Amino acid sequence: LDRERADVHRLVVEAWDGGSPRRRGRLRVSVRVLDENDNAPAFSRGEYRARLREDAPPGTAVCRLRATDPDLGANGEVRYAINRRQSDPDGYFAVEERSGVLRLRRPLDREARALHRLVVEARDGGSQPEGGLSAQAFVRIEIEDINDNQPVFEQDNYVTSVSSHTQPGTEIINVVATDRDSGIFGVVTYEICSGDPHGKFSIDPQFGIIRTKKQLDHEAQAEYTLHIAAEDCGSPPLTSLLMLTVRQGRDINDNSPSFVSLPLSYVMEDVEVGFLVHHIIAKDPDEGRNGQVTYHILSGNENKAFVLDKITGLLTTAQFLDHEVQERYSLTIIALDDGSPALSATQVLTIIVLDVNDETPIFLKQLYETAVHENRDPGEFVIRVEAVDQDAGLNSLLQYEILPGDGYEKFKMNSDSGELVTAASLDRETQEVFNIKGTPSRSSTAQLYLNVLDENDHSPLFAKTQYQISVTEDLEEGSAILDLSASDEDAGLNGEVMYSLIDDTYGAFAIDSVTGSIITTKALDRETKSQYTFRAVASDCSTLFPRSTTVMTVLIQDVNDNAPKFEQNYYKASVWEGQSPKTDIIQVFATDLDSGLNGETEYSILSGNENATFLIDSARGILATNTGLDYENTSSYRFVSASHHLVLLASDRGTPSLNSTATVLITVLDVNDNPPVFSSPEYHVHVKESIPIGSHITEVSAEDLDAGANAEITYAIISGNDRGHFCLDGRTGSVNLMKMLDYEDTMKFTLVIQAT
Repeated sequence: LDRERADVHRLVVEAWDGGSPRRRGRLRVSVRVLDENDNAPAFSRGEYRARLREDAPPGTAVCRLRATDPDLGANGEVRYAINRRQSDPDGYFAVEERSGVLRLRRPLDREARALHRLVVEARDGGSQPEGGLSAQAFVRIEIEDINDNQPVFEQDNYVTSVSSHTQPGTEIINVVATDRDSGIFGVVTYEICSGDPHGKFSIDPQFGIIRTKKQLDHEAQAEYTLHIAAEDCGSPPLTSLLMLTVRQGRDINDNSPSFVSLPLSYVMEDVEVGFLVHHIIAKDPDEGRNGQVTYHILSGNENKAFVLDKITGLLTTAQFLDHEVQERYSLTIIALDDGSPALSATQVLTIIVLDVNDETPIFLKQLYETAVHENRDPGEFVIRVEAVDQDAGLNSLLQYEILPGDGYEKFKMNSDSGELVTAASLDRETQEVFNIKGTPSRSSTAQLYLNVLDENDHSPLFAKTQYQISVTEDLEEGSAILDLSASDEDAGLNGEVMYSLIDDTYGAFAIDSVTGSIITTKALDRETKSQYTFRAVASDCSTLFPRSTTVMTVLIQDVNDNAPKFEQNYYKASVWEGQSPKTDIIQVFATDLDSGLNGETEYSILSGNENATFLIDSARGILATNTGLDYENTSSYRFVSASHHLVLLASDRGTPSLNSTATVLITVLDVNDNPPVFSSPEYHVHVKESIPIGSHITEVSAEDLDAGANAEITYAIISGNDRGHFCLDGRTGSVNLMKMLDYEDTMKFTLVIQAT
């Protein structure tokens, strides 16, 4: 019975006896079919697609997933959840359990990850041991860029030199800024902001190439400081600045080297290491150091096949050459004179590696399998075998032949094309299988099995349906991480297994299609991506391509490859003098992108704290006083990397430990804790009674160890000047006569002066 097709069956049951006449009775029976959880939820779509701005706030609805289950009651109640084992391990998204609305949980960063692929599971409320039946749907979320990254120059400062005879329009430097944003937000334009009031220079707004615009005059101005702005095309745009110093030299290096040697050379592939390939020669008509030329390889020698003597220009081999691996090299050579600034010329030197007959022909397959029908006329096409020789020219021309063996006389081989045909009519009952060996002349052999045709009725099978492995992020590119194996019970091409990967591996992994060995294709970085989930496919080589899959989960284990980094390279802080020990001054922070012990940061004072004036909390980075401070003793403590100063050190707990330093300047603020002190407790002055009014009598002076307003002193007479004979300058302490003196009236005045 199937309740989903018919939930009620209505029957009419009839009973009759055996009398005559026969008597009958009828009864109506209704059978109601009870529900069982025999239907899994079904999504309306197998894949959902959505786009989301990277500045979308948490809680933003992304899309709504919908799955239905035709069962009744709890068996048909669908709940949604994200499969964290297969997707979104960092929890950027969440799905509402009952409504299926997918929402953002954490802020996004498109520059860190531009695409999120989620596996959402819909499970009903049935009581199976696994907790109900389920289905999965995939959600592809593309993150739209916003202008949240400003252009960044390769350096903050550039210094370059030009000759005072540099002509207008001469390129002097190319500054480059990059912007991590995409599209128009990542397009950078350049302009000169300041430092060129007379328009001596110009800058290409698209490429950042700075050229002279007018003739420079060393005597008028020997050095220019230009401020260059890089601005992206966002709205509003983001900008960064660099400072370019252009210095003019008095020397005239006005001739560039020019090459006189040919740009083409030939070398046999079997020459020894150290063989002279070419003599590079460039001439420079300048004299002295301006005419001394050195040679360097700029590009084209990435595999270090050649070495160039920079003085003599002799180019020799540094490795054995192989025409079959690389038959042509294009080396970009620069000839550089020793002037200031140096002038240069470049030449592309083409090196042709000539072939030597050093390669053995190789069959594309060591084993060929095919079938041929019996009772056909001679000349029936059987198979075409093929071998390749990596040599060139005549060295790569091949001839094929059949080696003697059981039944070989019944076949004929085209020596040029490798096509095998029958030479006689075959009888399966007489001989069902032929094992034929063939060879291209004087080289390698291959076997051919002729058999009955096989039906492709088996798919390749992996040993396990899923694999989970862990690798360290410092694994070298090209390292094998796992050898997969799948078996196929079919024969011939139907049983030859080929391996491939599907789903997005972010370009990090590849699989050998023949051996099933999974290798890394680029350097791994746990801080960028800590887990990869993809599927491996095993397919046979038949035209129907039966296949099976297994799920691969690769967990990236952390390596201590990131040093802690302070938020600032230089900190400033202040503290009032007289504070009690253990007073907090400033808290510094350093972050480490690694995980576990590799990412745990400890703080310490590296050097210069011989008197233990300060201490730092090793875990929280809080810098505090260890003793009481006195401004009058010292007003500042510097933490820098030079001797007699201090450095803060942030170290992780990895092995070996990595660290970084930061500079701190702590200023002790003054408290008014010192009274003024007179240079003398008493001043004795003798004057004549006849000195005129306004005469200078004396000057008092006091000093205060405090600073600022706390040390600004004013003076006042507080007693002894009742009749106003004297006046005191409150600022300078100068005492002057205000009334005529009379010795017979008063012989002595005692003034009490206060300094405040």
